[in-house]
Amino acid sequence: MQRINVLSIQRISAEDRAKIEAVDPAIDLTDAGGWYDGEIRETWPAFTTARYLTPGATGSGSREQRDRLLAEAEVILGGWPFPLDLRARAPRLKWFHQRPAGASNLVLGDLWGSRVVVTTSRGLGNTLAMAEYAVAGILHFAKGLHRAAADRGAGVFDHRAYRPLLLEGKTACVVGAGGIGLDVGKLCAALGMRVVGTRRRPHPEQSLPPGFRALGGPEDLDRFLPESDFVVICCQWTPETTRLFDKDRFAAMKAGSVLVNVARGEIVDEEALADALQRDHLRGAALDVYVGEFEHPPASQLWSDPRVLITPHISSASDEDRHGAITLFCDNLRAYLAGGPLRNVIDWERGY
Repeated sequence: MQRINVLSIQRISAEDRAKIEAVDPAIDLTDAGGWYDGEIRETWPAFTTARYLTPGATGSGSREQRDRLLAEAEVILGGWPFPLDLRARAPRLKWFHQRPAGASNLVLGDLWGSRVVVTTSRGLGNTLAMAEYAVAGILHFAKGLHRAAADRGAGVFDHRAYRPLLLEGKTACVVGAGGIGLDVGKLCAALGMRVVGTRRRPHPEQSLPPGFRALGGPEDLDRFLPESDFVVICCQWTPETTRLFDKDRFAAMKAGSVLVNVARGEIVDEEALADALQRDHLRGAALDVYVGEFEHPPASQLWSDPRVLITPHISSASDEDRHGAITLFCDNLRAYLAGGPLRNVIDWERGY
């Protein structure tokens, strides 16, 4: 029986190891989760490693041992952050699975654009938790809760400043109606909101997703923005979506609307966002992401504005882990062994 060398360079549980090994007797799984932490500390910004690596982790094994593991691997299960020179050190590598959903996480490494098949967990992350975060951001500004901190600091209530909104009947625009966006649409519709959205390739011949009143392509975004009270960004970060929300898009947004971003900070032109806030064109912005979030704190102009809620990429976290990465990896592993197509293969030209 020909053995398939599968290397995990992300920490996985004993249950996850058992699931992977149970796929087929041909699988020879090596769990090297945490082994490369020392290398990652040396090559990634300190801001990134402090956020994503276990405190004090310096890796395991010698450089020769780590090189040997990569050199022998045919399949690698990885996460974030990762060794930037994986392709150069893994000549036998045929398939890399990125446990997170975002393909843009891999742009910095040498896998991007290579002949190695790379898959992500797109659509199978903790999408419901992220959708709940989006609704929380909507409610935070709709009910004027951002005013409470200012009043506490001043020691006096400014009752008229809250200006609460009723969500029922308001319009929410979901930019990127994929795994996250579909859950956002369901929750917004459950609150009585009218939901519209966009996706890269809509299928007009199919029925609308649950909760949606309209679903268009990228060209429909400018049509939806002027009528939307809340805009939730859920799309992938690609060259096409870089600074998708620029000064023109903010100008097109409805006066007094709210922006929520649970995708990537680079999709928003932050100077244009700051300008829209300064002009009081927007009611507020809830950002779980920002430009350069893996390298430095948020821009002070935004972080100091009480109309901007910024959190450190925690929208997918909850007391229940419903991430489907290992299930997808195991399904793809069965397909790989059978010579079949894999799900969620990154199209390098498309960007995800």
